[in-house]
Amino acid sequence: MTYYRRRLPHWFPPGKDVFITWRLRGSLPRQVPPPQTKASPGAAFVHYDRILDRAHAGPLWLKDPRVAECVLAALSEAHCRQKCQLAAYVLMANHVHVLLAPIEPLETLIQQIKGATARRANVILSRTGRRFWQDESFDHWVRNPAEWQKIKSYIEGNPVTAGLVSRPEDWPWSSASRPI
Repeated sequence: MTYYRRRLPHWFPPGKDVFITWRLRGSLPRQVPPPQTKASPGAAFVHYDRILDRAHAGPLWLKDPRVAECVLAALSEAHCRQKCQLAAYVLMANHVHVLLAPIEPLETLIQQIKGATARRANVILSRTGRRFWQDESFDHWVRNPAEWQKIKSYIEGNPVTAGLVSRPEDWPWSSASRPI
């Protein structure tokens, strides 16, 4: 099992799919209400994800179709070059959710995707040399097929839950509408 720690611990058993979320730097407001006391890690994740979904301020650069396309291109490239098998994804205004089976070391894969997209997006947005993504990502390895399906549905249903569309396939930056 691969393990490393930054602010959060990260465990990756070999051969397991992983649910990963990363967000734009500065996308959570400074005064974020904490989750309920004794919330499970899953409930805490959903709490913060809903805050990101409702954001109307802060960086929302993934709303720009040029930026969204560059992130989608990087995910597609990682999949096509057999660095991972991408099962599901969604790009929201300020964060990304993916479900994938890593073929390369996951830490390296995510660094490559985030690094390449940060450079390209910053050029598009005329903000070269500035930090784009939050350093740390949230990840969770998938324990069984039922959980895999639940996570895939969560990812593709995120725009519906956020009130942006009525059906997952109506969101243009999702595997529900654009499978890789």
